Amino acid sequence: MLPLLAAAGLLPAPDGAARAAAPGPVRGAPAAQAAARTERSVPFRAGEVLEYDVSWSTYVTAGTLTVTVREKRPSAGSVAYYVTGEGRPTPLLSKLYSLYYKADTLLDAYTLLPQRGSTYSEENGRRRMKITRFDQAARAVEFEMQTSTAFKKRLAVPAYSQDVLSAIFVMRALPLTPGAKVSMPVCDGGDLYRVSLAVTGRELVRSGLGTGSALKIVPTITDQQGHPVGRGVAIWLSDDARRLPVKLQAELAVGSFVLLLRGVKG
Repeated sequence: MLPLLAAAGLLPAPDGAARAAAPGPVRGAPAAQAAARTERSVPFRAGEVLEYDVSWSTYVTAGTLTVTVREKRPSAGSVAYYVTGEGRPTPLLSKLYSLYYKADTLLDAYTLLPQRGSTYSEENGRRRMKITRFDQAARAVEFEMQTSTAFKKRLAVPAYSQDVLSAIFVMRALPLTPGAKVSMPVCDGGDLYRVSLAVTGRELVRSGLGTGSALKIVPTITDQQGHPVGRGVAIWLSDDARRLPVKLQAELAVGSFVLLLRGVKG
């Protein structure tokens, strides 16, 4: 992953190098001049809204997912994109099974590393909140799960660790081409995974935007013991400047699962 990240300008300087290179403040000079930083170039912006249809097994449309870059705001001494993803079943299915799901992340605009991520779910009256706070400098996360009780733990993570939602947006910012291979650590639910991405080629994908060329990316996911997690997973990114995730599919124990982009705003 490191060569691709470096080529895209997504690797922050090591802490020591940053300290050595940063000049002290100049009397009378603007603060921005004293600490010049550059935000990473990304194909998304505040106000972007991606709307998906969710199909599962025999249900042509089982639900909807809306992914929104809500704003870019000051956060943790830096600036971060606040991104959310909200999923709901269709009105018909909601009568059979009540479900609401929301994930969010604060993605640093300078390093493209997450500061904090969370997932909240309501499932037939059961509520659960999972919060992951990243300490990128210490290469550690603080994980907390809130149900009727609270559970916390701290775990060490590799450099450049992502949460699931931030990983998708970072993937959009990488200079991916057919044949490229990328690996990134992803922390989800208090567990660490290694996600290896292989760009297998270009394919025509039909979505709510019409039919267009897309890069097909096949992830291989392994847990900390090296055991494979998930099967039949594939992601298609539009082969243009916006790198929109137009389709995602996975084979689950309960059947096949497909996300298909229905519309884009912003």
